[in-house]
Amino acid sequence: MLGDSITPRPPPAACVGSGDRLAADWRCLLTSDSLVPSPPRPNRFVKDILLKISKLEKKVCKMIVLLTGIIVLHLAVLVLLLISTVVNSWWYFSDSNSLDIWQNCTWLEFWNCEPYTTNEWLQAVQAMMILSIILSFLSLILFFCQLFTLQKGGRFYITGIFQLLAGICVMSGAAIYTVQYPHIHGERYSGSYGFTYILAWIAFPLALCSGIIYVILRKRE
Repeated sequence: MLGDSITPRPPPAACVGSGDRLAADWRCLLTSDSLVPSPPRPNRFVKDILLKISKLEKKVCKMIVLLTGIIVLHLAVLVLLLISTVVNSWWYFSDSNSLDIWQNCTWLEFWNCEPYTTNEWLQAVQAMMILSIILSFLSLILFFCQLFTLQKGGRFYITGIFQLLAGICVMSGAAIYTVQYPHIHGERYSGSYGFTYILAWIAFPLALCSGIIYVILRKRE
């Protein structure tokens, strides 16, 4: 093969001489590097292939990082929505009495929780929080479906719309609770907001950011 061709090199100065001397000093010729194979010349076609593979690896790495960030952000929104809806810390009366949108819990050597009042405004908050969880979960499912079925160059409009609606729902629920909490709690409204109420407001801008990313995201190969 061409890559394994042997290119003779000039013998070292110590091996140059008359014919008799060369015959006598044949060991000098054999031990010299005059018969070392020349390194194969790189093929331009192989160089182009290696360059394309390197570019493809960088592109794949960027796509993996982008998809991972999008999924992590979506899961963070979903976890915040679940915690803010389920955990009993929307409103604190005292260290031993707290409320969420579902029940009233009092500490009497153990947490004694009772179903909360059926206030219309509270029911609206409950509906908005549950709807936000459903929409965000459906948005995540739709994202994976569109990821494998959407054509090249398409945008994730449906996924983004569902996530934006989830953000609007959680914002509506938290806003209703903020404005109507005196009517919800009645005479016991003197207190402070709990951490799950704050998590609901944190989930709102994160859901909007996630939805906007889906809308502007374009699928590539």
